[in-house]
Amino acid sequence: MRGEKRVYLAVDLGAESGRVMAGLWDGKRIALEEVYRFPNGPVYIAESMRWDVLRLWSEIQNGLKIAGSKYGSSIASVGVDTWGVDFVLLDEHQELLGLPYHYRDCRTRGALKRAFRKVPKQTIFQYTGIQFMEINSLYQLIEWYNHAPTLVKAARYLLFMPDYFHWCLSGALVVEYTIASTSQFLNPLKRTWAIELLRKFRIPQHFLPDIVPPGKVLGRLRKGVVEYTGLPKAVRVIAPASHDTASAVVGVPTANTGRLNWAYISSGTWSLMGVEIERPVINEQSLKLNFTNEGGVNYTTRLLKNIMGLWLVQGCRRSFQSQGKEYSYADLVNLAKEAQPLKCIIDPDDPSFLNPKDMPTAIRDFCRRSGQPEPQTEGDLVRCALESLAIKYRVVLSSLEQLTGSNVEVIHIVGGGSQNELLNQMTADACGRTVLAGPVEATALGNVMVQAMADREVKNLSEIREVIRNSVDLRKYDPNPQTATQWEDALDRFQTLLRKR
Repeated sequence: MRGEKRVYLAVDLGAESGRVMAGLWDGKRIALEEVYRFPNGPVYIAESMRWDVLRLWSEIQNGLKIAGSKYGSSIASVGVDTWGVDFVLLDEHQELLGLPYHYRDCRTRGALKRAFRKVPKQTIFQYTGIQFMEINSLYQLIEWYNHAPTLVKAARYLLFMPDYFHWCLSGALVVEYTIASTSQFLNPLKRTWAIELLRKFRIPQHFLPDIVPPGKVLGRLRKGVVEYTGLPKAVRVIAPASHDTASAVVGVPTANTGRLNWAYISSGTWSLMGVEIERPVINEQSLKLNFTNEGGVNYTTRLLKNIMGLWLVQGCRRSFQSQGKEYSYADLVNLAKEAQPLKCIIDPDDPSFLNPKDMPTAIRDFCRRSGQPEPQTEGDLVRCALESLAIKYRVVLSSLEQLTGSNVEVIHIVGGGSQNELLNQMTADACGRTVLAGPVEATALGNVMVQAMADREVKNLSEIREVIRNSVDLRKYDPNPQTATQWEDALDRFQTLLRKR
């Protein structure tokens, strides 16, 4: 650790908002400052959901301009992380081909069944080791090709969201490894595109760029970016772990890197729960349990499960707002605290919750169909969502231990959802494990620290996590033994629900 004062900029794009964050490095600790925040969300056009990437790029430049004026020559580099699976297509002139789709767009409904008619499920999993979800890039690409084959054939480059913004910044036409691993057309054993799989679907492969590891220096800023933002010419563009969950896992402040006694939950719109291992687990058991093997820094594997997450609560909040009821997330947690415990349970990953017209109605419908009392109040609905997430975490935890043969002692909850103290305690109680919550900004911390590693300020993941442990405050939640029986009963009810479906 050289100890020079340097600034690393993280562009962190989520499904609801984007930020430009500054990582202030003094050689021992890293501090984060939010430079600029802007809203994000789908754009609806012609019965489809899209991403407005041009507006997002405009906002990113606005944030970089503010950063340039504030930190000047101290800025060493910039890197982008985003959600997974979504992508843009560029033609041979590097012009955008159509507006990129949002992963919740309805065109992929039923896509799994259609895909399995061409290629067996087992074959897809053998090639990719990825959890089956209709939102995956593979099914998006298949549906795009079926809908607009001439457009796909005209594509020269497929870039995932962070790769596209890295191209905007530097002109680099490459794909970073961790974001590529979310696609379900990357082979995690060979760490190359699963060309044979795409051929089985008769999908072109000519637009797949080279894959680069996290920490790769992509180049300098484009001249136009320097002129508009005022950033120094010397600023480098460095690919972090460009999938936001991969960056969040880098930001897990464990002291046990390399040991399998801890799990993580990256908690936000989605909850991604998993462990960090050396090699993918691709076998009949992981296929049956529908787990995913995504890439991590230093070619580690993130064996994890995608869970619907706080999208359930966000959907309820939007519904309440449409009725003129303005609740903050803290308000909703307080209402949930007052509601009856474990009154009703839902499966957060039921397809009816992916993109319902009204989330409270979807939750009540699920409860009615499964013979449970329907949640009535706002507090009932939110408590149902949070308790159901905690129980789902317990189920996933058991599967992780089964797949790895390891005993998880501690669960690290990172990301925005780590601020939800009620859910943190529910997780500790439901799982019977100690929970360590924080940092909230794990993704941005992971992003900037991978840049610092590329800058040779730290050597490896262990040093990164040591820096983060020394830079943030964590909150500890121990399981309450007095509620253990209630949660065991709730787990039995949940498993009965799943068997009946």
